Amino acid sequence: MPTRQKIKRAMVVVAHADDAEFGCSGTVARWCAEGTSVVYVLCTDGSKGSSDPKISSKELAKIRKKEQKEAGKILGLTEIVFLDYPDSYLQATLDLRKDIAREIRRIRPEVLICQNPIRTLSVGRGSGHPDHIAAGESALSAVFPTARDRLTFPELLDEGHEPHNVSEVWIMGTDNPDWWVDVSGYMDQAIKSLEQHKSQVTGRDVAERLQDSRRRVGEPHGMEFGEAFKRLVFN
Repeated sequence: MPTRQKIKRAMVVVAHADDAEFGCSGTVARWCAEGTSVVYVLCTDGSKGSSDPKISSKELAKIRKKEQKEAGKILGLTEIVFLDYPDSYLQATLDLRKDIAREIRRIRPEVLICQNPIRTLSVGRGSGHPDHIAAGESALSAVFPTARDRLTFPELLDEGHEPHNVSEVWIMGTDNPDWWVDVSGYMDQAIKSLEQHKSQVTGRDVAERLQDSRRRVGEPHGMEFGEAFKRLVFN
């Protein structure tokens, strides 16, 4: 974690409900416990992530939104923003970039966590999901330069959203991380938050999977459990 002054406000931008719980729930639980206000921004409605032939996209979107809210309560989130772009069709459009920039200007986070904008084949199939890549690219573009620049999307000024400089971005799911967070005291919350996504984790040993992955990340750095990021410092 940063050695500088405590983080007051943070934001996590991901494509789907459960992406943050799989990727950074230990860090989020730690932030919340330390008094940081954490806001999630979910880009899609999660309406495609099921193989059940009896469920409709509308029903699934409703279920996944409820699951995410329950996970957020366990972690202690301040707010969850649902942008509701159609699941599995997400693209790094100007509209998406503007919508994320709006939330950055409104929430004014010091640190933002996002997904990897590059298809990295060495770290598992999740990093290859096109929605994850689009969400990562859009979040980074929203941070710099869109949220910073006064003359980009002037309609945001008309809405009352003044420019904001994000100090740091932490990127999940990269094969060259350079920033590790000790989440050893927060695995119970991380696991419980992921378990709320019942539509996505049914039949899987969530606790074992999450503990194994966090142990592999943390142990080489003297942590029982850790989460890894590529850290970009902007100012």
